Amino acid sequence: MKRTLIVVLMVLVCIGTIFAAGQKETKPVIYGIYKAGDQTWFIDEGKAAQAAAESAGYSFTYVDAKMSPEEYLRAIDNAIANNAAGIVTCIPDQTMSKAVVDKLAEAKIPVVAADDALQAADGTKLAPWVGINAYVIGQANGAWLADYAKKNNLIGKSDVALLIMTMDTVSSCVPRAEGIYDKFTEMAPGFDKSKIYKVDYDGTTEKGNVGAASIFTAHPEVKTWLVTGANEEGTVGAVRALESAGLDAKACVVGLGGYLAKDEFKKAGGSAMKAASYFSSDAVGAGSVKVLLDMIAGTKVPMETAVDAIIVTPENYKQVMGAAAN
Repeated sequence: MKRTLIVVLMVLVCIGTIFAAGQKETKPVIYGIYKAGDQTWFIDEGKAAQAAAESAGYSFTYVDAKMSPEEYLRAIDNAIANNAAGIVTCIPDQTMSKAVVDKLAEAKIPVVAADDALQAADGTKLAPWVGINAYVIGQANGAWLADYAKKNNLIGKSDVALLIMTMDTVSSCVPRAEGIYDKFTEMAPGFDKSKIYKVDYDGTTEKGNVGAASIFTAHPEVKTWLVTGANEEGTVGAVRALESAGLDAKACVVGLGGYLAKDEFKKAGGSAMKAASYFSSDAVGAGSVKVLLDMIAGTKVPMETAVDAIIVTPENYKQVMGAAAN
């Protein structure tokens, strides 16, 4: 009888241990699903998002959608299957926005758009958005370029041109180009508008390089190029194209982000990249998670949260960017 009681007690202890293990709490997970997760901007943004999520008691899963709608939708489905507490995301194709938002609403998973909005065909935001103050940042680049053109007596010269690199299919990028054009032409009214060119690309350095090179080749009469674009990768592609064409010595490129420009600033002998509008990927990454956490908590959140920028140059970037300049 005693032996039987001991056996029963041991069995009960084992069952209790197994039950306790089964009941062990796991942290709720926040997904960060980014359209181009191998790009420096999204890597840094994801790190900031992860830090914000983990400090709030969540785990964080970073997903690179590889600019593929199919990969992106698989990631959304995986997040749903894994009962994600919420998602922060930059979608690769904004025409998919409604389908994604509807799918997540059905699964009762809150979502925050980072960088590129989740929006309807008419531009109405379908989910809260955190990103850069695009038009104002474009204006900052246009103003800096106009001032540079004035200081270097480049206005009114037939062999000087401005190239604005665009991403017309991305809603967050369109106002960047508009801000650049509006401010530049306002501050440099004597600049020949027929010498302002545009080229569209997909946000990658490779396509930025190819697009810029095509414009430089098509206009051999231009000896001095002023260039800016919709993101940092594109402008770095333009820098490489200028170098290949032997046009970099007189050129002036202004980046948008600062996260790659800082490396150009460090180059011995300098670079055609003379400045960049710096805005923090940390601010967007952490900011998107903050908005998401408020949504999870049931707090009403703004539909738009915008981050401003400051122009950095080789002279001030270390001071302005701090640890991000390393």
